[in-house]
Amino acid sequence: MIKEYSLQGLNCANCAAKIERAIKNIEGVSYVSVNIATSLLQIDISDSHSIDLHKKVKRIVHHYEPDVTVLEKTALRRVNFENINRKKIARLTIGAVSLPIGLALENFFNINGYIILLVFIFCYLLLGGTIVLRAFKNITTGNFFDENFLMTIATIGAFAIGQYAEAVAVMLFYQIGEFFQDFAVNKSKKTIAKLMDIRPDYANLQIDGTTKKVAPETVQIGDVIIVKPGEKIPLDGMVIEGDALLDTSALTGEAVPRRASVADNVLSGCVNQNSVLTIKVTQTFGQSTASKIIDLVENAANKKAPTEKFITKFAKYYTPVVVGFALVIAVIPPLLFNGVWFDWISRGLLFLVISCPCALVISIPLSFFGGIGSASKKGVLIKGGNYLEALNNLDLVVFDKTGTLTKGTFKITAIQPENEFTAGELLETVASAEAFSNHPIALSILHEYGKAVDKNVLSEYREIAGHGVSVNANGRTIFAGNKKLMDKMGIATEETPSIGTKVHVVVDGLYVGCVVISDEIKPDSYIAITELKALGVRKTVMLTGDNQQTAEAFASELRVDEVFGSLLPQHKVEKVEILNGQKRANGTLAFIGDGLNDAPVLAMADVGVAMGGLGSDAAIEAADVVIMTDEPSKLVEAIKVARFTKRVVWQNIVFALGVKSLFLLLGVAGIATMWEAVFADVGVTLLAVLNAMRVMKK
Repeated sequence: MIKEYSLQGLNCANCAAKIERAIKNIEGVSYVSVNIATSLLQIDISDSHSIDLHKKVKRIVHHYEPDVTVLEKTALRRVNFENINRKKIARLTIGAVSLPIGLALENFFNINGYIILLVFIFCYLLLGGTIVLRAFKNITTGNFFDENFLMTIATIGAFAIGQYAEAVAVMLFYQIGEFFQDFAVNKSKKTIAKLMDIRPDYANLQIDGTTKKVAPETVQIGDVIIVKPGEKIPLDGMVIEGDALLDTSALTGEAVPRRASVADNVLSGCVNQNSVLTIKVTQTFGQSTASKIIDLVENAANKKAPTEKFITKFAKYYTPVVVGFALVIAVIPPLLFNGVWFDWISRGLLFLVISCPCALVISIPLSFFGGIGSASKKGVLIKGGNYLEALNNLDLVVFDKTGTLTKGTFKITAIQPENEFTAGELLETVASAEAFSNHPIALSILHEYGKAVDKNVLSEYREIAGHGVSVNANGRTIFAGNKKLMDKMGIATEETPSIGTKVHVVVDGLYVGCVVISDEIKPDSYIAITELKALGVRKTVMLTGDNQQTAEAFASELRVDEVFGSLLPQHKVEKVEILNGQKRANGTLAFIGDGLNDAPVLAMADVGVAMGGLGSDAAIEAADVVIMTDEPSKLVEAIKVARFTKRVVWQNIVFALGVKSLFLLLGVAGIATMWEAVFADVGVTLLAVLNAMRVMKK
């Protein structure tokens, strides 16, 4: 079973990693993830071990972060953020005032040294008491090597060698830096929360001619709700009265409003702009589009990118190694080379302050989550940082044709009768054959026929998978289908110059002609193919059930590199398996389809992309990326976001490690002071977080 908790006030990425590791040791836990971007803790635990889980989680969290509030997360709870800590501001203010007083007493007044020491101890405890207390608590449980331990050892060491003012100053600037770091992290979280702020607060339920404001969770399928201008649509449904413009930007990223009229399906999360709508509910709140989107965005960061995993592992070993180096620096030169103990201990303490890896462990996850959030604003839901990173290395992009590159709306473009059949007779015959089918091609034939088919005279209807249909009409046996059906029946057909899907018709064994049906290419498809090539995608491929001649005509117009026609669903799987073996080293393959009947192929690809999958269970379940509109060029937008995210991630890695390496060297050389050391720790973290926030505005 999956249990979720909201960890309100959690901003320390290092502590988040420790909480995650500790909870993994709880018996029965098979999976745990702490998402600092949304303050979400997710645990997969067996039912038999779930007793008292809340208490266990609370104890672990409070061990590392006593001030964090642990709440069991209910469905779609809004993320709450820690308000400005007034007590912390007061402590910082008093400490900032007390430090110059102590410096003045030390340098300009002839006062007993013990009094001066007491003033600095007061300032130190005021500013760093909580850090020292937490460090000693961790030591008693064997948890060394976090920022509390590093700052405590460094500042107590500074006191030991008589550097009182520097010890207090380090705590002051560390706390100021932490305050602004928390502020920046909370600002990032609020930006992320806005992306998920499509959750409605209420629904106007119509009961016996009156309207009652109720919680969306209580509304059932078939209930009728009223949505007034300016209100969010609370649940998915069908308009039964009214006509209005809907703002769908929160779902699709599209700024242009969409009109909703009677019989139109509408999605939760859209905002009614100008007129009252009466809607019949078609999905419960938990299954609504808004619910699915919030769940996807909230849980996306649980699937960590390889870079994130590496940084987390790196930080685990990095800090103890640096502490070891600090000890070597402080002890070896004085012991073996007659160095001055005071100088080398100071340098070792500087080494400790500089070494904290917070800049990396907090900014990298924020960068990836920012990228996921930025993509969702553009109408693309990415299910995890691992898929975001995979989009950077796309080598092959494989498209399904119908509904992806084409509109999926078919129209008869030619009627070619044979053997003394007229065009009208052929159309009537094929309409009879397709009367029971819901396939888009069948619907286009019935639309062109334009009359009601008398189904009373039809019997023995049968669908022949991947080939066509057969039916008995007034004693005549009719077969209608593709060339494979004709070959199976041993009936020869001639290739015609018409481009499109051909439906061949046979009556009582006699071939009577065919109708040609064409789909229309989406204008956006040209843009998608062109821009994918401009971004460095080596090969584009189209798969379709259309015959090879029709498929090649579409591919030629779109300038797709390779095309495979006459494919059944299982053949598409086989083709993708072959194409997977043709990828460049470290390259990835993306398959983009309609998400309805392409689940096996979507699951097989490195990145499965569902087109127009908003509200589709099949799309959301099978795909790694869900494009919320019918525009294949949205994949280009997602790739651009992924590449920008990668640049920011590596900027932070290079910047943080570069600055820390520089100051570590300066510290060992005796050039850097505690002031520079604090900048190399807290200042670098703050700058890295601010840089990560740029991704959300991409």
